[in-house]
Formats: sequence, structure tokens, C-alpha cells
Amino acid sequence: MRLDFALLLVALTALTGLIWLADRLFFAPRRAQRNGRVPAVVEYARSFFPVILAVLVFRSFLFEPFKIPSSSMMPTLLIGDFILVNKFAYGIRLPVTNTKIIPVGEPKRGDVAVFRYPVDPNVDYIKRIIGIPGDVISYRNKVVHVNGQEVPQEMLGRYVGERSSAEYTGYEELLERLPGAEHRILRRPDPRALNQLQDEFRVTVPEGHYFVLGDNRDNSQDSRYWRFVPEANLVGRASVIWWNWDSRDGMLEAVDFGRLGTIVR
Repeated sequence: MRLDFALLLVALTALTGLIWLADRLFFAPRRAQRNGRVPAVVEYARSFFPVILAVLVFRSFLFEPFKIPSSSMMPTLLIGDFILVNKFAYGIRLPVTNTKIIPVGEPKRGDVAVFRYPVDPNVDYIKRIIGIPGDVISYRNKVVHVNGQEVPQEMLGRYVGERSSAEYTGYEELLERLPGAEHRILRRPDPRALNQLQDEFRVTVPEGHYFVLGDNRDNSQDSRYWRFVPEANLVGRASVIWWNWDSRDGMLEAVDFGRLGTIVR
């Protein structure tokens, strides 16, 4: 669980730092007078403290790596993509508590955001922000409306998937143009597949919350089911694909090198 790992990093940083500091202030001077050896625990603490501190700072305040486990954000993100998430895009937050201490930026429509799942904050989700506070969002016949305006969709053709994505071959691939942003989505072509729960509703996004959808519209658990993401649950904005590993293939075919370095839009 992500909270446990963050807590572990903080605890290890504090422990190794305290051991190193206590030795430097109290024990090292006495040891020097009698030419004593440095205890192994102090050697380990002194060696590991800067490394663990650097990992903690990088992961908590700059970028955190995530792996895409599902198909809900296809075609933008595929199963097996490893991404870096910009942790300061939506404000500098303390590790473990996720409390914002320095406001830096605000989420925008079209951002691909990582957040703590509102139903279970120990689980990370990734979706696209469709509605910001105050927006009126409606969804009819698989088309999004923002503040009464239909979001245009342009048909690009039939999606052709490979490896883990092959099961979505034949889906409709469309270009969706949100106000200020555009991105590709997938849509199941069978009109009988409409789910009434997610296909007919109208909501107003409350203050301090966001409405999110997966790009693979007919295969995503998102705000259509559990409504809004609180601002306090935001982790950061997906920025770049740094690795790809589709474990369903053989070793030589597992990596799609063409995806490495792709900016997430």
C-alpha cells in the first residue's frame, strides 16, 4: 500500500539520521580519544541516510513512478506502461498525510491525474479530469457535456491493439475536444452495451472536488459510478512514460521501446 511505503521511507530517514547525528554529537568525540572503531550500525546509518533522504525528497516532492495495471486509460496509457507523476503540479504536499503546504498549481480539464481512490484511499487510481469545481457535467449517449456544451468527438477509425491491448481491436477510436484540451478515447461500438448507470446523468462538481473519466469509456470505473475526487486526494499529474513492460509477452517482446519517453497528454 502506498501509505505504508511512504511511512517506511520517513521512518528509515528519521532512524538513520538520528543514529548518525547522535554518534556525531556524543559518541564520535569520545571514540576519537581512545581510537575506537566505528560501530557497524553507525556505518550503515551514515551510508544509507543520504540515499534514503534523496529517495524520500524525490518521491515526495518531485516525481513518483507508477505502473499502469489496467486498460481504463487506453489508448493514452496501456497495461504495462510505467509513468512518472509530477508531484508538485498541484502543490507541494507532505509525505504520508498528503497535506498541501505550498500551493503551486491547480488541476485543469484534460489533465491525466493520479489520486487516492475516494472509496479506498490506500489505492491509487489514474483518470482524466473532465470537470473542475463549479462545472455542470452531463453524459448522454456516450457524449460528455460541460456547462451545457457538447464536447465534440471526431471519429478516427477502428482501434488496432497489440499484446494486452488486442482485445480492444475494433473499438471506435475518437478525438475528444474538451475546452482547452484534446485527447483520444475508445468507445465500444455496440449500442446495446450502454450502461444506464453511467450513460444518463447530470451533476454539478462541488467546490474542492473534481469529476474524472477513463479514456476507455466503456471499461472504466470512474466518477460515473462514485462521483467526485476530493482535492485532498490528488497525488499529481502524469507526465511521461519512462518504461513499458507487457508481461503477457515473451522476454524479447515485452518492451515497446516506441512508447519510452512519450509525454502523457
